[in-house]
Amino acid sequence: MTLSAATTTSRLAVRGGLACAGERPIAEEVAVALVYGGSTHAVLMATPADLEDLAVGFSLTEGIVEHSEDIAELEVIDQADGVELRMWLAGPASDAFVRRRRAVVGPTGCGLCGVESLAEAVRPVAPVKGDLRLTPAELAHAVRLLDGQPLGAATRAVHAAGFWTPNAGMVAVREDVGRHNALDKLAGALARQRRSGQDGMVVLTSRVSVEMVQKAARLDVGVLAAISAPTALAIRTAQDAGVTLVAVARDDGFEVFSHPERLILSQ
Repeated sequence: MTLSAATTTSRLAVRGGLACAGERPIAEEVAVALVYGGSTHAVLMATPADLEDLAVGFSLTEGIVEHSEDIAELEVIDQADGVELRMWLAGPASDAFVRRRRAVVGPTGCGLCGVESLAEAVRPVAPVKGDLRLTPAELAHAVRLLDGQPLGAATRAVHAAGFWTPNAGMVAVREDVGRHNALDKLAGALARQRRSGQDGMVVLTSRVSVEMVQKAARLDVGVLAAISAPTALAIRTAQDAGVTLVAVARDDGFEVFSHPERLILSQ
């Protein structure tokens, strides 16, 4: 199959009671298998772009590896019915994976692939160390930079995750039909660029569920901001992990749900 993030399809548009034939860009999604040492760990429905980033980021945020260097080899194998991301792990990481080997099939953007118990699904993460502080104006600027990403603007069908730093601005953005996938792609991009999560803020176009907080915290990101609202468990997890959780970020302001001390607010 030919990998493409989007395709164009014919459609009939009806506006004001009038029909008009034409075409529209549509986001692609394909089955993507994450394979470690020859064993399938998870199958995700994902946008077929930045797949190397997805492989590295998923491995990091799901705790399969501690460092991107633990992935000794990575291949993207195009198949008739999807894509395989084949990885071979180095040394101790390979041994650890064998002990937890699983084959799980998840829905679009599954954030719990490979989880084998209820306790693991809500497992705590280590407190973040990042001490980034920023102003409301900086946060609003970062949110604006994330809006209107190319694939999202064309299809209106994907999520975006971006990483913003005070010195360099928005240094990386990744898009995907799955919000977890978008964040994993971003995590992989940061790891491959040798960027530390402590240096900036993650910005999301999606709602904030507990898995999104867990993934951000594993990257040691101190500030997580989103255009949509969080869940109650996401707030509790952010509080415990020391993450500043900002949500409902719009042009007229935002809401802070945990650790507001990282924001420079006027009294």
